[in-house]
Amino acid sequence: MPGVPDLVTRYMERKMDKLDIPSIPEFIEMIADTGAGIYACNASVDLFELGKEDLVDQVQGIITVGEFYEHAAGGQIICT
Repeated sequence: MPGVPDLVTRYMERKMDKLDIPSIPEFIEMIADTGAGIYACNASVDLFELGKEDLVDQVQGIITVGEFYEHAAGGQIICT
């Protein structure tokens, strides 16, 4: 339905603002500033026919789940 994505986006932005949750760009910047690695999921990138040039600059690479587990070895994985 035309207009629904914009309506949902505005609704979510208002809810996030009310809860004092940073915007997605701010959140990505905060994560990058901590030195954490930010990677894109290879399967999702393929599914949506995206490339590295379509992603924000903070994304360090496009990796598989197996590569993610290699990068995360020894660390605590909270969500995959």
